[in-house]
Amino acid sequence: MPWLETSAMQQRIEFVALATQPGANVSALCRRFGVCRDTAYKWIARARQAGGDAWPAALADRSRRPAASPRRSEAEVEQRVLAVRDEHPTWGGRKIRRRLQDLLLKGEAAGEAAGEAAAAPAASTVTAILRRHGRLAKAGEAGGGGAYVRFERSAPNELWQMDFKGHFATTLGGRCHALTTLDDHCRFNLILAACDDERTETVRAHLIAAFRRYGLPGAILCDNGAPWGCGGVAHGLTPLACWLIRLGITVPHGRPYHPQTQGKDERFHRTLAADVLAGRSFAALADCQAAFDRWREQYNCLRPHEALDLATPASRYRPSPRPFPETLPPVEYRPGDDVRRVQAGGVVCYRGSELRVPDALRGHPVAVRPAEAGPDGVIEVFFCRQRVAVVDLRAEDG
Repeated sequence: MPWLETSAMQQRIEFVALATQPGANVSALCRRFGVCRDTAYKWIARARQAGGDAWPAALADRSRRPAASPRRSEAEVEQRVLAVRDEHPTWGGRKIRRRLQDLLLKGEAAGEAAGEAAAAPAASTVTAILRRHGRLAKAGEAGGGGAYVRFERSAPNELWQMDFKGHFATTLGGRCHALTTLDDHCRFNLILAACDDERTETVRAHLIAAFRRYGLPGAILCDNGAPWGCGGVAHGLTPLACWLIRLGITVPHGRPYHPQTQGKDERFHRTLAADVLAGRSFAALADCQAAFDRWREQYNCLRPHEALDLATPASRYRPSPRPFPETLPPVEYRPGDDVRRVQAGGVVCYRGSELRVPDALRGHPVAVRPAEAGPDGVIEVFFCRQRVAVVDLRAEDG
């Protein structure tokens, strides 16, 4: 039975005072105070060595940390860990271990001798080295989140996520708007562009370059802001979204004020801010783009990603088999569709009624079909393959 925590020091002093009396029965005192004989004789020996005036210090608890650590990592291993950390200050134990493994494999491929000392340490060992050298926060200082469920598409190019990161000023004037696009399946960064605005033509130019290199995705998830959204308006479309739909790309939008819908791109923004933007300033957009290009190569090809079992995004990404058409394909609909052309103000004249669709479709043909799952009188309006409106004609008649 241990000492009572509420008065441990007082009990130790009292026990020692009684046990050091001439003729004291130490065994009986141990039973009464509830301590073992080994502990009792340890306190007695410390008290006699220190003298009566120094009993409180002599009887205080002492660290059980060993004077030496024979299993502590070798200095060479620690230096390699710290070197990777210096190169990538935001990486933790698992990423650093994976990078050390990759470097070791490259060395073996080049014919260099590895040896046991050169083997990558465990991730927990890497973390301990970082903490020992003051490169990590102490346990309990960093905030932790609750459990979460990760969702991702099953193959590359099924879905891209696109957004602008919050803009920042450059020292020579102007602002940098970082346009980012990420593959939902493997987190491969497809676009990281330093833009001076967030206009439709600016985004379109960067998308065309990405489409020519990587092919067309099945869908691009955007938020509800310009230039791809209409501020949360139901089925709202912009000229940029119409252009994407013409290319056969579905354009879903996240729920208003729910950035977690684009969680992967938002997390990419956090990593970009920590690795590239934090504590730095840039003279002009060209300097921003140069820093973006250097880091993008590291992110895609070098940085192990924990969501990918520490593989790199580039190792999981494959270009789309759908090439970018330099000329927009014609708008075609199914046989039997009632095709109408959208007039000014987003008006579609249909059987004596004026249907409302996004004004961005002005001049484009749309298809009107009976709703497949709705009652008679409910119709759906499609632009290419994307539904842009649902209208209840019964309410119109009423």
